Amino acid sequence: MKIGLIGFGSMGKTHSWCVNNLKYFYRDLHFSAEYAGVCTSKLESAENAARFLGIDRYTVNEDELINDESIDIIDICTPNIYHYETLKKAIAAKKHVYCEKPLCITYEQAKEIAELAEKAGVTAQIVFNNRFLPAIMRAKELIEEGRLGRILSFRCEYLHSSAADPNKKAGWKQNKDICGAGTLFDLGSHAVDLIYYLCGEIVSVKGQSQIAYPVRLGLDGKEWHTNADEAFYMICKTAGGAVGTIEASKVAVGSNDDINLAVYGEKGSIKFSLMEPNWLMFYDATAEDGNYGGCKGYTRIECCGRYLQPGGIFPSFKAPIGWLRGHMHSMYSFLDACHNGKSATPSLTDGAHVQKVLQMALESDN
Repeated sequence: MKIGLIGFGSMGKTHSWCVNNLKYFYRDLHFSAEYAGVCTSKLESAENAARFLGIDRYTVNEDELINDESIDIIDICTPNIYHYETLKKAIAAKKHVYCEKPLCITYEQAKEIAELAEKAGVTAQIVFNNRFLPAIMRAKELIEEGRLGRILSFRCEYLHSSAADPNKKAGWKQNKDICGAGTLFDLGSHAVDLIYYLCGEIVSVKGQSQIAYPVRLGLDGKEWHTNADEAFYMICKTAGGAVGTIEASKVAVGSNDDINLAVYGEKGSIKFSLMEPNWLMFYDATAEDGNYGGCKGYTRIECCGRYLQPGGIFPSFKAPIGWLRGHMHSMYSFLDACHNGKSATPSLTDGAHVQKVLQMALESDN
């Protein structure tokens, strides 16, 4: 399968690393995939990206890749505001699409794109890589087995400290004109998706944004007035009646890449931390009680790199998991679906639901 890569920032590098290293992590791959072209906004950066990827083709015009009949897949790693138009063109050209989150910048756009992809019959996936960590997959399994019973409440926080220094220049993800919203779209989309994935459809949201530093330096070194949220806080309710909180912040001093997740049910609960990704904590409320606690308490499940075959072979299913491994399994699942002509998960419809929740949060912000 030939892939056209649009955008080559950190996520473009992440996706290309995954494609180039699939053979190490999955036994006897029944498909092959490679990048056949790359597009960036400037000719010099496009040429540098092609050299980095070890390919000859580069361009500043994405239509050259989208309309090339030899290219099967369009991989979208551009800033948020550009997703909508690129997705429309790629789907119209009957390309499979792999798109970074958030899907678009409005729910109306995202809904339209999801419907177009379904009608066109292309394989399309949004990148919510945290779904593909073994600990999260085990959490999903426990919930579907009924081990937690009816979900009552939840909380998910995704914390960075990347905007906590008031002397640090703002990046494009802090500029509403490019990203559509700030931390809510960037980190919040991941947190919303995890709750949606584990707890079900989110039907109501009350949100509150925060700008901790209204004035800082822009990319040009001049004074810049912050126009996108640096943190966002939500109270949410699911279709099943569970209520909980979702928080996304880039002003959480001392944080690195901290996802802290908890889901509480009638019969048990789970906890997960991205900074301790090898473990899932599971509390079984049906366990026998007794003197000194009996068998009560949280069990630390060693999820590590325990992917189902053909994954889990390298370096070992016992080896510690890492951030890149979730991206790797997301890419594998997408390419496997493309090869077999199947639908992919999380779908663009899933991406549209997350977009709807983000939009409800923005509309409720006071």
